[in-house]
Amino acid sequence: MALEKTYGEADTTFQAAGGQAGIRKLVDTFFDIMGSNPAYQKIYHWHPDDIGVSRDKLALFLCGWMGGPRLFPEKYGPIAIPVVHRHLDVTEVERDMWLECMKEALAQQDYPKSLQHYLIEQLYVPAERVRQVCMGK
Repeated sequence: MALEKTYGEADTTFQAAGGQAGIRKLVDTFFDIMGSNPAYQKIYHWHPDDIGVSRDKLALFLCGWMGGPRLFPEKYGPIAIPVVHRHLDVTEVERDMWLECMKEALAQQDYPKSLQHYLIEQLYVPAERVRQVCMGK
């Protein structure tokens, strides 16, 4: 009898999220929500005019972050999420806004509730680190 893998082991999270195609769908949903919901306009407008680049960067980052192929550094070079965002004024409000938008995007995917909860819990860590770096400027 094979043991069931849990999220966070090897590529289990990446596979549960639908691989690269599933993650791109999640990211597209995330940015669509952020761009269309007035509640998220502040953080949406922090992105460059070419929102396609932001979508691509987040999708490639999440692929590696979820245990899949490390595509971000191949295309964009090394990544330090908190440092890249340090020029922004990210407080608890903006951190929570980003997480709430992601929670909405996750709810629109065909993901088990357990995966949705796991991802939000895990995404809190880099989101909080971004806030700490931004507030420490």
